[in-house]
Amino acid sequence: MDMTDLGNDISGVIQADRAHVWHHLMQHKSLETNDPKIIVEGKGMRVWDASGKEHLDAVSGGVWTVNVGYGRTSIANAVRDQLIKMNYFSNSAGSIPGAQFAKKLIEKMPGLSRVYYSNSGSEANEKVFKMVRQIAHRVHGGKKYKILFRERDYHGTTIAALSAGGQGERNAHYGPFTPGFVSVPHCLEYRNQFPDAVDYGVAAANAIEQVILREGADTVGALCLEPITAGGGVITPPDGYWPRVQEICEKYDILLHIDEVVCGVGRTGEWFGYQNYDIKPDFVTMAKGVASGYAAISCTVTTDAVFQMFKDDTDPLGYFRDISTFGGCTAGPVAALENMAIIEREDLLNNTLKMGDRLMENLRALQNKHNVIGDIRGKGLFAGAELVADRKTKEPAGEKMVQAVVAHCMSHGVIIGATNRSVPGFNNTLCLSPALIATSDDIDQITDAIDYALTAVFN
Repeated sequence: MDMTDLGNDISGVIQADRAHVWHHLMQHKSLETNDPKIIVEGKGMRVWDASGKEHLDAVSGGVWTVNVGYGRTSIANAVRDQLIKMNYFSNSAGSIPGAQFAKKLIEKMPGLSRVYYSNSGSEANEKVFKMVRQIAHRVHGGKKYKILFRERDYHGTTIAALSAGGQGERNAHYGPFTPGFVSVPHCLEYRNQFPDAVDYGVAAANAIEQVILREGADTVGALCLEPITAGGGVITPPDGYWPRVQEICEKYDILLHIDEVVCGVGRTGEWFGYQNYDIKPDFVTMAKGVASGYAAISCTVTTDAVFQMFKDDTDPLGYFRDISTFGGCTAGPVAALENMAIIEREDLLNNTLKMGDRLMENLRALQNKHNVIGDIRGKGLFAGAELVADRKTKEPAGEKMVQAVVAHCMSHGVIIGATNRSVPGFNNTLCLSPALIATSDDIDQITDAIDYALTAVFN
């Protein structure tokens, strides 16, 4: 990258950023003496910062978003052309790309039929929570209003989304929370909380049933789960877990809400994470990879049975009385259409499976080499390596050491992630989610950087 393209403005940009921008997920005290990191260009799997340094991005934009990689001119051109023709109208009316993408999306999601547009994963999940509450009043006399969520799962940043958040450090200082949200146990077998169980997956699911029985099945309206827990440690569900969860939901007439904000649109090698596990959800929410960050868009997708509960022209309060202002933007669905077309044209689901296998193979080799790696988890191009101080006791590695590994990789031109301000005492998992376009060389460069970092930090 030629930094002369920026002229003499970059020092002013850095100065303006330090003076006025409130960044996400960071302590700003350090910026009193250090320059903020400014990312100025991206192409394929790589980004360049303001100093001209190149980085291989193994976390798709820092938060698992840029699924098809940087610099996609076909998406940018599609968005430009659409904005000139028609940029926005409230989604109380329709749009051409909104209708086209909804049709294309539903073709990928058998059993589901309706798409509600908004602009973030948090908002998409809020829509489900409101739908569940409205169904409770309209269908169940107000009784089935409770929403169950799982320890370690994360569903967004708003107060209601945090009320359904299973990460203590994300929630700290933001209560009191919305009533009616109830936690169920996590399903991380490496941290087995049911050591006497013959089948851990079934035991973890049965623990959900115990919460339902404790609360009263007639009070529980929905169960909200990630197909694979993301920011809580990249937790793949154990065998037997999902079939039992589905059985429990059907037994107690509980709506199943799958949060695909991270796993959706190819990340696991299927279009959606839940499709790896033969799940039949009532709601599916998605955001991040829907348009790979080229435009803001999220979707709340429902079955026709859910949709029909809101069709009643005799009750003036019977319809879903909600609006998302930017759900009426056309940039989101037109970007999402081309994003999905790229995944199909370039066979990126298949590439995700192949490169995911290579990533897991490389991580297992690192586990054999470095005792600090206690567990390897993942599916497709979504992987985690849990670091421990002692393999026998599974004592988590210290956060400073884990962050030192991330920093070492960054200094050597590879951006990886780690659980951050998530679960108290367990912010010890390295997180990887490279773009679906990753090559063998990219995967090897990522795991080589982790190898060097583990050696430097722990030896």
